[in-house]
Amino acid sequence: MLGVIGGTAVGYGVQAERPPTPLPALNQPDLAYPAKPLPKGEEPGPLPASEDARAKTEGDLRKLLVPRPAGARENPAGPRDGWYDVASYAGEFSDESWMLTFLGENHLRRIAHRSWESGENRTTIVRLVQFGPSDVVGALEHARDQLSYMDAEEHADDVGDAIEGSGNGRYYLYPARREAGYLDLYRARAVFQRGDVMAEIDIFDTEKISKKDIRTLAEKQLERL
Repeated sequence: MLGVIGGTAVGYGVQAERPPTPLPALNQPDLAYPAKPLPKGEEPGPLPASEDARAKTEGDLRKLLVPRPAGARENPAGPRDGWYDVASYAGEFSDESWMLTFLGENHLRRIAHRSWESGENRTTIVRLVQFGPSDVVGALEHARDQLSYMDAEEHADDVGDAIEGSGNGRYYLYPARREAGYLDLYRARAVFQRGDVMAEIDIFDTEKISKKDIRTLAEKQLERL
């Protein structure tokens, strides 16, 4: 059991080391707009809630987290399900102070968290990181930064696979981490952005994780946003 606990603890460790890449300017001079307002009564109506991503995320963000699977257990080693404080979140990164600054500058709004255990040694963690209005799309910036280093040897060492329908999301399987005296640690990760929310999913196990497992979970979370 020592190997399981030690291995799982690694999963809460280093996640990011590179600064975010600035986005291009949002103002586009060539965008076309109607020269005159539409006649009264012909204005387009508001989007229905089913098509308006912002309408979904304006409510209780915790309700948009993918539910814990049937038979899964609460994760006693991680934080409790619900809202997750920014200091704890930033503390999971290699440069905590840089991450705190990044999140503040990009107008972090709130973080919703859910985690569970299943099988013999599997731990799953899901986070929804929401940003407020800004001249930079904070959720997109955060997702880009997280995706930017995944092909590094000390991380997934792979370009990953696209999450269908996400536009910019990808999922990855990490090489097994082996250390004398501990059980092997396997990890899978998915990152994507939808509107003002960046979603990240991590699975840790002492047995191999299939692509289907992380892909299916990512697709289920995407559908809820």
